[in-house]
Amino acid sequence: MTRTAHTIYIGILTVIAVCTFAALVIIGTSYYKVALTERMYHPDHDSLKPSGTIGHGIGILGSLLMITGIASYMARKRFRFLSRIGKLKYWLEFHIFLCTIGPLLILFHTAFKFGGIVAVSFWCMVAVFLSGIVGRFIYLQIPRSIEGRELSLTEIREMKRNIAGEISKRENITEEYKNIVRLVKQDRSLSRKISRLDTMQRLFRYWHVVHLPFALIMLIIMAIHIFITVLFGYRWIF
Repeated sequence: MTRTAHTIYIGILTVIAVCTFAALVIIGTSYYKVALTERMYHPDHDSLKPSGTIGHGIGILGSLLMITGIASYMARKRFRFLSRIGKLKYWLEFHIFLCTIGPLLILFHTAFKFGGIVAVSFWCMVAVFLSGIVGRFIYLQIPRSIEGRELSLTEIREMKRNIAGEISKRENITEEYKNIVRLVKQDRSLSRKISRLDTMQRLFRYWHVVHLPFALIMLIIMAIHIFITVLFGYRWIF
């Protein structure tokens, strides 16, 4: 994927996320701002309540998007044959997209009413989402190859030596000024990354200890919630 194509790809995902949020707000604002005790009298109650046509539907869609986002990214990291299908960072970006839209839809599915065991799943989902933002920041601090593979300290130092060698080869300072400035910036960036590589790697390991258990608890409770919902006959439009 070229840089232009990647920019368009990210732009499309962003537009979809923003439009989804805007549509949910426009459709449900008049209903969600009503007190919980008064909502049953609202004309949109039958469609926007958690078991309503829209409310139930976006809950199903949100759950599917989250499960797809989690499962696809985990599969990409664990199954070698998938490594030939796009760079890991593209899969991560799509994972982030699905795991942003999914919780957003589920938030509106709840109609902002939380209680019981489902509340535990919801707050676990919030914890997963927020820790995902932190994890993304840490992930960006760790140097990676063009395929998205984490680079070792030896590889980073070798890149730094190569850049230093390129700088030393530039004889005509005037004509090569822009290239030299670019190489110097890359050299400084690698120096900073070398100095904090060990810290970022340790933080990333600790981050997994927090992120994964919350995600697991969320999925287990979600599965229980879906089972009970189906058991009691709430099957949406089926």
